[in-house]
Amino acid sequence: MLNRRHIRIKVMQSLYAFKGHEGDDLTKDEKFLMHSLDSMFDLYLSILALLTELHKKSKDYNSKLQNKLLGSDADRQPNTKFQDNILLNIISNNNMLQDIITKRKLNFWDLDFEYVDILFKEIKNSKLYEAYLNNNEDGLEYDKKFIINIYTEIIAPNDKLYDYFEDKKLTWVDDFPVVNTVLLKVLGKVKLTSAETKLLPNLYKDEDDKEFAKDLFKKTILNNSKFEEEISKRTTNWDTERLASLDGLLLKMALCEFQKFPSIPYKVTINEYLEIAKEYSTPKSSLFINGILDKVVKEYQSNNLHLKTGRGLM
Repeated sequence: MLNRRHIRIKVMQSLYAFKGHEGDDLTKDEKFLMHSLDSMFDLYLSILALLTELHKKSKDYNSKLQNKLLGSDADRQPNTKFQDNILLNIISNNNMLQDIITKRKLNFWDLDFEYVDILFKEIKNSKLYEAYLNNNEDGLEYDKKFIINIYTEIIAPNDKLYDYFEDKKLTWVDDFPVVNTVLLKVLGKVKLTSAETKLLPNLYKDEDDKEFAKDLFKKTILNNSKFEEEISKRTTNWDTERLASLDGLLLKMALCEFQKFPSIPYKVTINEYLEIAKEYSTPKSSLFINGILDKVVKEYQSNNLHLKTGRGLM
């Protein structure tokens, strides 16, 4: 579910929030980082729970139409294409998924049903919904495309839902774009023959990625003074405020990877932190960071320091 860039971003956020010192016991802060990473999976599950509730809402809506005392013929025979949507039924009928959602207490939409109502109304009034009901095409691929479209165009951009997630858990605001990407990728790959676990991807690709998160966090803190000194030697003409900002933190993390992770190529590290800087820091940050890191790598290589091991490494 998480790739290395997602992990780097969560480590960056935890380091930014860190108020201790190199000599402190980092156990509590490491737990905070791992909890922050784990909460991304909770957000993913809560969105699937939301899709389940929207599916239930469609059934309730059609049932109420059919039971209207003064209902029209159209009311008595409502279009059930949405409630019959194959992907929504796969999600709702996935016992393993629903059990995990229940155990983690993530189906809070029963209490906060107004958000389900708002989203269902927006979906029902959309041109996407109208076109879907009036199209004779059916099958899983068509149903998947519809759900992915309404999620992308109606659910994910909804400001009230965004604010709700922010109030629910502050870190979810930054996690939302990442989780959305993962969710759409997973939904796009669902097949009729898929096992229930298809909707439950592992949080980490492997144990190495989990250890990478812990090690990058701890080693950046434990070598903070050393990295600060190394950066300051190469930034005499730069504003000290820039070094005290997020840019300085990203440089320290990059130096940590240069020195403490011999299997990660210099080029990979530089590219990752340039992309993170573009997204989270100032417009000029990537140029600043690239200039410093490029200079560091050239010095390391000319002095045979911190050599990288493995195939395809700079």
